Amino acid sequence: MRAAVAALVAAAATLLAPAAPATAQGSAAVTAACTADPAKPKRQLRAMWISSVANIDWPSAPGLSVSAQQSEFRAWLDLAVQKRMNAVVVQVRPTADAFWPSTYEPWSQWLTGTQGKDPGYDPLAFMVSEAHARNLEFHAWFNPYRVANHDDPTKLVSTHPARTHPSWRFAYGGKLYYNPGIPAVRAFIEDAIMDAVTRYDLDGVHLDDYFYPYPVSGQTIPDSATYAEYGGGFSSIADWRRDNVNKLVREMDQRIHAAKSWVTFGISPFGIWRNSSTDPLGSATSGLQSYDAIYADSRQWVRQGWVDYLSPQIYWHIGNTAADYKVLTAWWSDVVRGTGVQLVIGQAAYRAGASGQDAAWQDPAELSDHLTYNRSRPEVLGDVYFSAKDVKADRIGSFTKVVSTHYTRPALLPARGTAAAPAAPAISAATRGSGGVALTWQGSGTAYAVYRVDGSPPTADPCAFADARNLLTTTRKTTFTDATASATAAYTYYVTALNRTHQESDPSAGKAVAGSGTSFSVTVDNADAGFTASSSWGTSTYSSQLHGTDYRFADPVSASDPAWFKAAIPSAGSYKVEVWYPSNAGYNSATPYVVAASTGNQTVTVDQRTGGGVWRTLGTYTLNAGTYNVVGVSRWTSTTGYVIADAVRITKI
Repeated sequence: MRAAVAALVAAAATLLAPAAPATAQGSAAVTAACTADPAKPKRQLRAMWISSVANIDWPSAPGLSVSAQQSEFRAWLDLAVQKRMNAVVVQVRPTADAFWPSTYEPWSQWLTGTQGKDPGYDPLAFMVSEAHARNLEFHAWFNPYRVANHDDPTKLVSTHPARTHPSWRFAYGGKLYYNPGIPAVRAFIEDAIMDAVTRYDLDGVHLDDYFYPYPVSGQTIPDSATYAEYGGGFSSIADWRRDNVNKLVREMDQRIHAAKSWVTFGISPFGIWRNSSTDPLGSATSGLQSYDAIYADSRQWVRQGWVDYLSPQIYWHIGNTAADYKVLTAWWSDVVRGTGVQLVIGQAAYRAGASGQDAAWQDPAELSDHLTYNRSRPEVLGDVYFSAKDVKADRIGSFTKVVSTHYTRPALLPARGTAAAPAAPAISAATRGSGGVALTWQGSGTAYAVYRVDGSPPTADPCAFADARNLLTTTRKTTFTDATASATAAYTYYVTALNRTHQESDPSAGKAVAGSGTSFSVTVDNADAGFTASSSWGTSTYSSQLHGTDYRFADPVSASDPAWFKAAIPSAGSYKVEVWYPSNAGYNSATPYVVAASTGNQTVTVDQRTGGGVWRTLGTYTLNAGTYNVVGVSRWTSTTGYVIADAVRITKI
């Protein structure tokens, strides 16, 4: 009778039969049935800016030898890998010059010390190749309008376009700029950038925040004659200037994707678009407004879909009175929501622990706290740090804190677009050796993700791929050696394939590797002799997601009354504990599981409304040897809905 009541109540609660058990197919994507660990996100852009202007990051000085320049750059990429980043944003056109043999602009002075001088190799080709060898995306960073950090055109190489076309430039604030209002200038800048896009295997094109020059007190941008010539139809020079920048952004978006659809186009604008005191659509801030000051209508770029991603430079601390990090991150999250434009935050690594910065930046946790807040904003898909030298400096341990709190596992890049995922690869070998477990596989991906789970499960748990807890690495190779594998533990490996825009295939069939220790795994079902429960626990066959022939259920009460699963543990050691239960919307959202670990009972709550019909890992525990009640399901919970006891699996690792 109790089983019949259970069936009726569950049916009334849901009006629909529970979902069918999850399968391994499609499991590479996070599903609603899986509870992902927010500290181990599966997808997240993690990058740092490598700035070349004034030799900020690389090269460290002009005129270094080819081998010295290349050694330095490899070290920056190795740092990115060490910090578990997956992209670099490298400045390749800092001052209307080039880090490649451009047909439009001279060699950069920051390479050799002399503008126009051949450095003896192709830096851009070298950098892209080295980044891809480490499976780092390479985003080429272009400054669109800045010509020089001085205002003397005679210091430019004689063949520089800003000298051969003097009408294209103006001086302002002690610097030289291309005039954004001249159509020929805009076309030239686009051509110069597209030269790199078409000739090199770039993953992204990145523009920074320098559009019209930042205001200098007492000076006026000298473009009134240009406005008179080209500004017809605009009621103000400000609107015309914004339109000039908008045209560049819109046309770059069109040209990049026409040439190479997979290349992403992003901009890192100043962090404030407009203040709400000026415009009700603006943020609750009181800082410089990039819309008005440098004529960058970054909100428009998002709303029109002219960029693939935006990386606003939110370079203020949490609680800043003029520009609070949380306020701006929330505002930008609202701006991108529903647009398809990805949001990654520009982070001020250069402020952390630096002398002269606000007291908040002397807290080693400030930068990490930014990423913790980001977790509450699902629109935020990653972070970019300015700049590489500050990541390396790690003043007051601020970046170490970021890594230890947020980057403990690798991460895939956010998927872009709607391309079909590749076919699942096939692992051809998994061989244990002195250096670890060596894997080889075949597949059609641009890159691959390698996952490892403990033990030898007969089927893949889809939730094993829901976050990065089991992700070992990503690579563009078809081989990988797991040097972290324990010699005594048994593992199962899976590989997925990723295309150029990071859509992920289903996982391969698992490849099990035995450990040198004694193999042990036991499953205890509620119908087995090792299961005990009081008469308050009913029996049901209602759900098709059950393990075995039936399962047990009980009402929650303010008393433990656990159902226990007894097992014979052969030796003291580490064991993975998994549970199986059918799920239903009417079941309990916080069912307490109790594990009798050697250090005392450990309680883990499980939402039994979702994720049923497959093995779910509670964790790894140190268990004592002997035959005893190892896992219990308690009724003591304040949440409503039946608690379910069905089966447990205990595996020595």
